[in-house]
Amino acid sequence: MKQPFLVLLFLFAAVLQVVAQPKKYEWKTTTTDGYTYKSVTNDPMQARFYTLKNGLTVILSVNKKEPRIFSFIATRAGSNTDPRTNTGLAHYLEHMLFKGTDKFGSLDWAKEKPLLDQVDALYEKYNKTTDTTERKKIYREIDRVSGEAAKFAIANEYDKMMASMGSQNTNAFTSYEVTAYMEDLPANALDRYLAVQAERLRQPVLRIFHTELEAVYEEKNRSLDNDPWKVEETLFAALFPNHNYGQQTTIGTIEHLKNPSLVEIRNYYNKYYVPNNMAVLLVGDFNADEVIKKVDAALGYLQPKPVEQYNPAPEAPLTAVQVRDVYGPTPENVRLGFRLPTSINNLKTGAVITICDELMSNSAAGLIDLNLNKQQKILGGSSTVEFLKDYSVWTLSGRPKQGQGLEEVKNLLIGEVQKLKKGEFDETVITSIVSNYKRNAIQQLENNYSRINPLLESFVAAKGENWSDVAQKLDALSTVTKADVVAFANEYFKDNYVVVYKHKGPDKNIVKVDKPEITPVEVNREAQSPFLKKVNSLPMDEIKPVWLDYQKDFQKSKAGSAEVLYVKNTENELFRLGYRFPMGTYHSKLLPIATQYLQFLSTDKYNAEQISKEFYNLACTYTINTAAEYTTVRLSGLQENFEKGAKLLEHLLKNCQANDEALEQLKGRLMKARADAKLNKGAIMQGLMSYAQYGSKNPYNNQLSNEELKNLTSAQLVSLLHDLFNYQHQIIYYGPQVLTAFTEKIKAIHPLAQLKPVPARIDFKQVEQPTTQVLFADYDMVQAEISWVRNTDQFNPALAPTVELFNNYFGGGMASIVFQTLRESKALAYSTYAYYGVPQKKGMKYTLTGYIGSQADKLNEAIAGMNELLNQLPESEKMLETAKISIKKNYQTDRVLQDGIIYNYLNAQDLGLATDERKLIYDQLDKLSFKDLQKFASTNLANKPYTYCVVASEKKIKLDDLKKYGEVKKLSLEEIFGY
Repeated sequence: MKQPFLVLLFLFAAVLQVVAQPKKYEWKTTTTDGYTYKSVTNDPMQARFYTLKNGLTVILSVNKKEPRIFSFIATRAGSNTDPRTNTGLAHYLEHMLFKGTDKFGSLDWAKEKPLLDQVDALYEKYNKTTDTTERKKIYREIDRVSGEAAKFAIANEYDKMMASMGSQNTNAFTSYEVTAYMEDLPANALDRYLAVQAERLRQPVLRIFHTELEAVYEEKNRSLDNDPWKVEETLFAALFPNHNYGQQTTIGTIEHLKNPSLVEIRNYYNKYYVPNNMAVLLVGDFNADEVIKKVDAALGYLQPKPVEQYNPAPEAPLTAVQVRDVYGPTPENVRLGFRLPTSINNLKTGAVITICDELMSNSAAGLIDLNLNKQQKILGGSSTVEFLKDYSVWTLSGRPKQGQGLEEVKNLLIGEVQKLKKGEFDETVITSIVSNYKRNAIQQLENNYSRINPLLESFVAAKGENWSDVAQKLDALSTVTKADVVAFANEYFKDNYVVVYKHKGPDKNIVKVDKPEITPVEVNREAQSPFLKKVNSLPMDEIKPVWLDYQKDFQKSKAGSAEVLYVKNTENELFRLGYRFPMGTYHSKLLPIATQYLQFLSTDKYNAEQISKEFYNLACTYTINTAAEYTTVRLSGLQENFEKGAKLLEHLLKNCQANDEALEQLKGRLMKARADAKLNKGAIMQGLMSYAQYGSKNPYNNQLSNEELKNLTSAQLVSLLHDLFNYQHQIIYYGPQVLTAFTEKIKAIHPLAQLKPVPARIDFKQVEQPTTQVLFADYDMVQAEISWVRNTDQFNPALAPTVELFNNYFGGGMASIVFQTLRESKALAYSTYAYYGVPQKKGMKYTLTGYIGSQADKLNEAIAGMNELLNQLPESEKMLETAKISIKKNYQTDRVLQDGIIYNYLNAQDLGLATDERKLIYDQLDKLSFKDLQKFASTNLANKPYTYCVVASEKKIKLDDLKKYGEVKKLSLEEIFGY
């Protein structure tokens, strides 16, 4: 199932019952303790929709699975409502809503305010000045006055408050139609959370603005290096020549970024951040009747005002194919987009669009899946749909094989659309689509985050008024017929699409945002506002941590000569089956290729297409994941189809037949995929880091050479697949069947004789770093990316508390030393972090990894900034205490559930641990002091040799500049990738 459709899935209907009469999904109104809410009958999420007296929407859904609450505070405003003269403004504001008010984030508001007023005035003057020399002069003054103002600011005080209450995933996002602020907090932290949010929204202060603006500049530059992002913007610009979907990007234009207006940002806040345009969404462990009172008490003071909604004129129909070209360093691909009607308040239209898309691509039995991917006519293809407020957008994507042109890929995709229009598809697949949606609907109800997303989408689309439609979406899918699909396809899928050809080559249109001169500002780490102290003093009911007991929390049995690890599913009818083999790429370079080959193979009973359809018809999904030291075969679905699905998987692996033609096609696709990997900066950085950690022969380049790949035979791969179940492995089951019944069933389905030992493994050794070295890879990009790598000592269980505290304090998150210093104070990066990586197996070494992505002309400053922190750990008792509290509160509400219990146990076994490591960390945390962290950093990190991994353009940085850090080794792509 494709991610964009999860909003349609999370839900709904009675997902396990085939009912003679459709259920009714009707609004009903209930009043409890003076608060009236609306809900929809037969909604399994039992969502409540309140509207407070000031117009604030409050949406609540109770889920008692774990003692946590996921929250969104959302405003129905995004890039669509940016002024045409100040694009990117909603996104600016999103960043600034973390900076505090006059009550928090400030040491002395009376002294800070006059300076901030000066900054406001200077920016307005800066915006109206066109002379370059004069603008530089004004900016120097902005920098100076901002530095003075920052002396009275407390950076990241919002993040510190959230960390102190145990909140996770503190973040926000801006899109076309919404800006949303998220938290994942302990259930006992709700009072603190609401106190902070009430103050946060009262009167935001736009402090530390020029360094945050620099972070937005970096975000813009990252987008210029992001080819998929450029393709998306180009596609939408052509689909929507008038609507802001296509005419205003979320980050904004470079010209507008260079000329921000704090006055306009404040005006935007006052215009759109009003209660009748906002919602508080909470999903998790709480009493809804109590929570609504608390939300009202905290946010009822907000004053409503009329909000002018963005209501553009309808777009004229596209009457011809629109062709666009995008250039960049990443592999070539093609993307097509159709503009479709909105599904808001049009249940049938949304259902038909969904079925059309799933018939085209569902990762198993869609037209693209079977006719293009399965037959290897292209390197890979898919389709997806985006349901927006005013329109829907259907896109098809394809990647070419070696030597294949983009136009050919486009024609192949359009050919499958033509089949949809002609009805040349198996109508029974529609039934299978609905069955798979039912399975996913059950899964989505298990998780707070997946529950809250459709609620957010409903608020954005219609302030929740369309929830009855969302709740019955699954039933609506069941009513879609082949005739509906054909009629819709013929009406909307004409020569009215946009095609974007993504070519490999230099983008001559890139204009980066230049680096302004910024003096590092104070962050006042030790300071705390009275408001923070007040919030931290609010009581939190005790929640005791729950540790795993490896003797009680799962069961063991035997199925033949294989060990069975079992956890019963007491919640629903889903199962997950796993066969876990202690062998992976370290043992066999052929194994990952063989598992890819399997998807193209037939058996004596089924051809490859029929096998895909059989699994999809059963609403079962199988995957084979080959990692370094383990291969896991997984099967998941509804328990009622467990036996059929498991037998089919067994049949496939034991009876798959060689197909030389398919192998030759696969080899061609693999060769193209290898070439494409060499064009991916993320893949290049991964390779550099593996080289730094293990040397020239490392896990990343442990690949067949191109010649070895060409000489690979079907017999080799099929023999490996047929023999797989004969190797030692464990059987992992999470499902509703009792252990004895499962064991007997799996013995019959998966009979095992004496299992063979796995092949010998390659013993990759982590290298010593006696001297500092620079590994460099040239890549055409605006930014420069630098990673620090250093191997230290072997794994020691006793170090777990120190490592956990160090990572949280030093480099993990927005309240950490690294983030505060390099982003907040010095404005060197949009993204930066550092962590002391724990090995996966006993006997391996820890690895320190640091990262910063900066503008290329800031490379030296970025390296110096990270090195300063590594060499001299800054001390902040307040931040250390926050880190301890955050870790403990997270552990108090952390619950390892379902088959996660088994995998937690298996990971512990690899490290030689007999008990749940979290308990040791929790019990020892309060005993640690800053001196312990200082000693740890001094012993392992300070003034030690590192390997710097640098991915950047030689046109934008000087290799001679890197030589001052150590020997520079420019690696070839063959050295990095092994082919």
